[in-house]
This record gives sequence, structure tokens and C-alpha cells, in this order.
Amino acid sequence: MAMTLRLTDDETEALRLRAEREKRSMQEVAREAIRNYIETTSKRELIDSVLDTELPRYAEALERLAHT
Repeated sequence: MAMTLRLTDDETEALRLRAEREKRSMQEVAREAIRNYIETTSKRELIDSVLDTELPRYAEALERLAHT
């Protein structure tokens, strides 16, 4: 699916410079950045979810360990 991404002049220039340095297209650099963002935030959300679920189970033990 196609979409239009509107960037500020500064963002466009930064993207252009990054793509030029990497000898890749601006589109390639932008798509990789989006993939990395999604992967990173998805992992963070999963970790947060696990911690929210599991930490309360061990709260008492962790509290006791903190005072030893």
C-alpha cells in the first residue's frame, strides 16, 4: 500500500544526508527506520507486559532480598 509521508524541510535534509552517506535511497533509509521503530517498541511493550504480570508474583521475595 502506498502512502505519503510529509516531512519538514529539516527532516528531509537530514534524511537526504543520511541516505547519501549510506549510498542508499531516502525511501530505503526511511523504511528501515520505520521497521526498527516498530521492532523496538514491540519488544519494549512485550517486556513491559511480562514485567507487569510477573513482578507482582515475586514482590514479596524481592522485598525480602532487598532487606538482606
